[in-house]
Amino acid sequence: MRDMIIGIGVIVGYIVITAIILALPIMLLWNWLMPEIFNLPTITFWQALGISLLSSCLFKNGRTKNND
Repeated sequence: MRDMIIGIGVIVGYIVITAIILALPIMLLWNWLMPEIFNLPTITFWQALGISLLSSCLFKNGRTKNND
């Protein structure tokens, strides 16, 4: 039981750290460039995470590399 709780904690930690690594640079770059260049509003961390997830869904290449 203890090992299962540790495993779930590791998975949740990985998801949280990955979300921070994906969203924080997007938020910082957006808030630095877009309001000044295009007169757009600033975004929050959660909006940056949403942009990251949306762009990965839209632009991800579904093909896998085949080594045959």
